Amino acid sequence: MSLSTKIMDEMKNAMRAKDTVALEALRAIKSELLLAQTATGSKEEITEADEIKILQKLVKMRKDSASIFTTQNRPDLAEPELAQIAVIEKFLPAQLSEAEVEAVIAKIIAETGASGIASMGKVMGLASAQIGGSAEGKTISTIVKKLLV
Repeated sequence: MSLSTKIMDEMKNAMRAKDTVALEALRAIKSELLLAQTATGSKEEITEADEIKILQKLVKMRKDSASIFTTQNRPDLAEPELAQIAVIEKFLPAQLSEAEVEAVIAKIIAETGASGIASMGKVMGLASAQIGGSAEGKTISTIVKKLLV
């Protein structure tokens, strides 16, 4: 079952349950998927990797918004953002822990013989390709920096 089909099913369930927060998050996902599909100009479905990137982008946007609202002492605005994150994350693959990410990156560094911060780009590229949607880019980046320095 494709992601767009799952989103439509969840939207129907959210409408029946009158869950406005979930409905808003699901509509945002649907909108981003449609924009990504029409941006290429083709009628083909977008790849699963692209779908994961879109979902991660939506989660990151909401985390940034929630942190801004929290720093401005606006918990009334931060709560819906955090609730939407929970809805969106249901469609993402299981996230790896920092220890698991660190193990994968350490293996990549050992295989490539990378040393120093100058090798960060090469290691980041390989790590992002291997780990994919299982960890945030920021997490990968901080661990790569920690291991290369």
